[in-house]
Amino acid sequence: MKKQVAVIGIGRFGRSVASALYNLGHDVLAIDRIEERVQDMLGKVTYPVSGDATNELTLKELGVPSYDAAIVAIGSDTVSSLMTSVLLRSLKNNMYIVARAQDELQSNALKLVGVNKTVLAEHEMGEQIAHNLFNPNVQEYMSMNSKYGISKILVPKHIQGKSLKDLNIGTSRDKYNLTALGIVRSKNIILNPDVNEVIKKDDILLIAGNNELIDKLTD
Repeated sequence: MKKQVAVIGIGRFGRSVASALYNLGHDVLAIDRIEERVQDMLGKVTYPVSGDATNELTLKELGVPSYDAAIVAIGSDTVSSLMTSVLLRSLKNNMYIVARAQDELQSNALKLVGVNKTVLAEHEMGEQIAHNLFNPNVQEYMSMNSKYGISKILVPKHIQGKSLKDLNIGTSRDKYNLTALGIVRSKNIILNPDVNEVIKKDDILLIAGNNELIDKLTD
């Protein structure tokens, strides 16, 4: 389902997550104070805008309070990052907010002001954030190209108790066009699982294939 996401700060990390979200079919508003960065995002997001996200009026005029989620990708400017996060939370109590942090101290401060999740950008890349923003079952993601990737997913309830064959995963009849690379079960790893392997509660599935189809499987 298409969501509306505001990405605030479009440096390297912000560009990465904004572009990935847009490629996944979401409406993306990208905000930055630097006009050159905004111009560079033309055609790569839905609405690239020059503006100051620490200004409450700016956020209201851009319609940010109606958005489903926001990514605060400022990071290096701790004060602006905190101010923006506070404003976002005050404008919409149930908005899902992810913010980039430079270190654990900044991460803790961001969580105190209402941020749902913080990201140490050197460990988590923009594409991974984009893929698990609205799909909590996706724990990790690695892109192979713009359409295909490898996901590590906590199996959703609706596929528990079914075999890979039932789901047509990794077979010639593969309706999802997906391949199971492995299953993590308790402390054991089942590599290249048999198609008759039954998916169990709390399994973690390593799966490769079309990004949209992975989302459909895990939604």
